[in-house]
Amino acid sequence: MTPPTSQNAPGTVGIEGIGFWGNGLPSWEAACAFAATGALPVDAPARPSPQLLAPNERRRAPQTVAIALEVASAACLAAQRDAATLPSIFTSTHGDLAVTDAMCEAVANDPLSVSPIRFHNSVHNAAAGYWTIGVGSMRPATALSAYDASFAQGLIEAIATLAADDTQDAVLLVGYDSQATGPLSTLWRSEGLLGGALVLSRNPKPGALRLHATLESNAPASDAADEPGPLKSQFAGNAMAPMLALFDLLARVGMPTDKGDSSHTAWLPAGPMQRLRLQIE
Repeated sequence: MTPPTSQNAPGTVGIEGIGFWGNGLPSWEAACAFAATGALPVDAPARPSPQLLAPNERRRAPQTVAIALEVASAACLAAQRDAATLPSIFTSTHGDLAVTDAMCEAVANDPLSVSPIRFHNSVHNAAAGYWTIGVGSMRPATALSAYDASFAQGLIEAIATLAADDTQDAVLLVGYDSQATGPLSTLWRSEGLLGGALVLSRNPKPGALRLHATLESNAPASDAADEPGPLKSQFAGNAMAPMLALFDLLARVGMPTDKGDSSHTAWLPAGPMQRLRLQIE
């Protein structure tokens, strides 16, 4: 993904649907209200409950799968798109660290007790697999990780998917991470549960938001114009927090205090000395 010049434009896409879930903010509507007022909803659920899964599967599914399916379903519903028709990109910084920690502990202490269910939930594409089976999708599904650049690289992959296939006019992008536990938490910090999803389209519908993305190389790690917004501040401890520069921007667009086009820019880390510059129209 390293561009040959200082700037390279992956493209422009429309945003048709948004899904969001974080501890205390169980929907995109709740997130927007929090961004505007700072108020958390009362009696927010402690865990997502994706209706896509049967009740017994819903109880057994790890938190990463639950939140990924919850936000993916919400984004598709908001976009009024049939989820089965969309190619999907699932991106996570670490995958499910709780499952990985439990398996490592079992291997160290009692190898024969390793759970087959935990093993199949430990792979990085577990959420993508649950999703495609649950919605009955035969479309391509991608699972990727790029540390703190995971969401930016997922967004680049989504834009590239639309550019590469003229027959596909929309794609689903999902980012998520959960809490680190055990010895792994001393190596990789991640707190709470956070997920976000976007349905992106090649040809934006009338009135839809347009997202312009430019990959910049030789870029600083951060930019003074990209001060942490309310969502990024609220979930700063989660590994997927870098994506919240975009979600804060989306929440801000259209607010009475909106400052106009000059404030409609955010930056996401996209790799060593690279960042993704995002503008909302």
